[in-house]
Amino acid sequence: MSRTANIRRTTGETDVEVRIDLDGSGVAEAVTGIGFFDHMLVLLARHSLIDISVTANGDLETGSHHTVEDTGITLGQAIDEALGDRSGIERYASSLVPMDEVLVQVAMDLSGRPYLSFDAELAPMVIGGFETDLVAEFLRGLANSSRMTLHVDVLKGGGPHHVIEGCFKGVARALRTAVALNPRVSGVPSSKGSL
Repeated sequence: MSRTANIRRTTGETDVEVRIDLDGSGVAEAVTGIGFFDHMLVLLARHSLIDISVTANGDLETGSHHTVEDTGITLGQAIDEALGDRSGIERYASSLVPMDEVLVQVAMDLSGRPYLSFDAELAPMVIGGFETDLVAEFLRGLANSSRMTLHVDVLKGGGPHHVIEGCFKGVARALRTAVALNPRVSGVPSSKGSL
């Protein structure tokens, strides 16, 4: 069974294409025009062991908001499609990730019910073309479009670069476990019979 997807989302503001393989090895390619965001997408792939290719062209002259948000939406749609009916997956996962002085806790449920809780103090600034308030926008698009419940809590803060990196790595590590196939799981992991 191939757990891959190729999704393209085109709007008046962006043109985003995402290809993923849930059973990959963490191969990453990210070309969004936003240097720091590309770095975070590469970390997401490497630490989730999901092969991720992202190409995005957006209206960066107005800022990176539309490109980051639409990339989150498109990546979420790709994850949702690649999961199919979600048979055999672990479904639940959590991670606790240190990034030097920062400590991030992530809990995830591939429940079919989208929800984001994001608790982090991030000073407003731009890092490599990426506005710090866009972490929540990316995660919201990802959670909504992949139909996951996602909690991201920064337990110990620090520099914005490390906080954001810790968040992406934490989500990646949880995603790695949640999408994993478990041979002991028969069918969809829900008493309702569907997710």
